Amino acid sequence: MNFFRVGNEMYLTDLPGYGFARVSESVRRGWERLVTSYLVGREPLALCVFIVDARHPPMEGDERLREWLDHEGLPYRIVATKADKIGKGEVVRKVAALQTWAPAARQVAAVSAPEGRGIDALWKGIRESAAEWRVRRTEG
Repeated sequence: MNFFRVGNEMYLTDLPGYGFARVSESVRRGWERLVTSYLVGREPLALCVFIVDARHPPMEGDERLREWLDHEGLPYRIVATKADKIGKGEVVRKVAALQTWAPAARQVAAVSAPEGRGIDALWKGIRESAAEWRVRRTEG
């Protein structure tokens, strides 16, 4: 896990992914246990950013993670990366398909790191979730 402090606003935690990683099944299961133990019962958790590759349909691991996030009632946004690798019409179709696939997601955003496309909107959504969490925390 990698931890990042974003100004005085929040912390981001980068958890290991397991999509296309070329690792043994036992390592993959270990990552899954690590992610689960980190997320369950984490009171200060404001949002999970669920990253998928825009070029591909959700994988089996993506399906398990989505079902788990939904079951646990954890807030999440889906980020479809590599949007620069497919056409604009295809990006629109992929985002719509992901919204249908994950109706509980607060947002589905297509991003392109090389082009910077979608990055500002993603940060805005992350900051909104952090602000909402701070309000809930002080009220409740």
